[in-house]
Amino acid sequence: MEHEVAWKKYDEVDLEALEGLASNYIDFISENKTERRCAATAIRMAEKAGYVSLADAVREGRALSAGDKVWAHSHGKALILVQLGSKPLSEGMNILGAHIDSPRLDLKQNPLYESNGFALLDTHYYGGIKNYQWVTLPLAMHGVIAKKDGTVVDINVGDDEGDPVFCVSDLLIHLASQQMDKKGNKIVEGEDLDILIGNRPLSIDGEDAEREAADSEDAKNKDAAKEPVKAFALKLLADKYGIEEADFLSAEIEMVPAGRARELGFDRSMVIGYGQDDRVCAYTSLIAQLEAPADLAKTAVTVLVDKEEIGSVGATGMASNFFENTIAEIMELAGEGGMLPLRRALSASSMLSSDVSAGFDPAYASVFEPKNAAFLGRGLVFNKYTGARGKSGSNDASAEYVARVRRVMDDAGVSFQTAELGKVDAGGGGTIAYLPAKYGMDVIDSGVAVLSMHAPWEVTSKADIYEAYKGYLAFLKNA
Repeated sequence: MEHEVAWKKYDEVDLEALEGLASNYIDFISENKTERRCAATAIRMAEKAGYVSLADAVREGRALSAGDKVWAHSHGKALILVQLGSKPLSEGMNILGAHIDSPRLDLKQNPLYESNGFALLDTHYYGGIKNYQWVTLPLAMHGVIAKKDGTVVDINVGDDEGDPVFCVSDLLIHLASQQMDKKGNKIVEGEDLDILIGNRPLSIDGEDAEREAADSEDAKNKDAAKEPVKAFALKLLADKYGIEEADFLSAEIEMVPAGRARELGFDRSMVIGYGQDDRVCAYTSLIAQLEAPADLAKTAVTVLVDKEEIGSVGATGMASNFFENTIAEIMELAGEGGMLPLRRALSASSMLSSDVSAGFDPAYASVFEPKNAAFLGRGLVFNKYTGARGKSGSNDASAEYVARVRRVMDDAGVSFQTAELGKVDAGGGGTIAYLPAKYGMDVIDSGVAVLSMHAPWEVTSKADIYEAYKGYLAFLKNA
């Protein structure tokens, strides 16, 4: 079965809506390159659409009923949006679940050092990356530094006009004969992904720091004499952010590709940008949730979680109790409190685990099985199962649920396709789907096909972004 290219069915109204969505999406992923920023922006958008804080509702003991909209977050890095429907929550919810973390380079807790006249930052990569893709690439620095006095300093360097950028250096080809003989996973090793941040030594009153500190007993001056380039970097950080080196111990700093997402191709039919796994599904899920009609029958829920790229662990990952606890609080305020109603609500729910799929790439056709591959431009992708080899680690959606999802999509005129993650035994991967499935709810993976997944710059089709939004909205209304 070959699925039609979605572009062929669009009229001028569709094309205008598609381009508007794509433009807003490009802005979103360009301005929100960390899970913290995604969550904060989503909360602002939700409040503009009439959502209120669940924490405030709980504190005030406010009763919730059909049509009410609430949001809740976990540590500022995971978010749940809920719009109550007319049916009791115990009859189930329609849930969209996506993740807002992406592969990147994280700074270690003690990152700053000087070597041979350069100031550098030591990193630990996050998620599955090809290390060699991250060298000689302009990088931006985003995150927070929490100080002992309780203040939290926001760091954002490299994406604003006029900002400097950073990079990981690479070995020149003229001296790289031994490097080029290495396997791909050894060409650049994890401990070599250090960020180049400076080359200028500290000077005091026009004199070199080493000369200035020669006769001084001051510890900082001695440090400056020993590592003047590092000292100058610390001075700049102190001047701009009021932080000292020890504050890196309580920091979350992410190094991500610098620059905006862009339209790709002469026809401008695609988007190239950082973090599209999985912010392309997170954004379309968010917009579908915010645009859901006021008279929903079933309660609509969108879950945007952290830590998927490293196993959905921690307090902000899908494996935490954040989702379950939030629904329990909402059911209490809706007059349906109690463990048994909560269990009934969870098991009766339906979910789209909204995560990206591997798009068929003709340059690497050998790892795909074309009859069961996702193609850019052919619409929303459903993966009945992901996992690896013998479906290890997958959630295998039931035939009955797949049929129900097909009906919802067909009734709404949504272009969709089905796929697997490459050939059997070629590799594999997972999503959050298996975690909510433990409640007994129906879950299937659905998302947008991506080229160059987990690379610093990934590629998607505008048509697939549009069809994902339409499909997610149809699911919230009619599943």
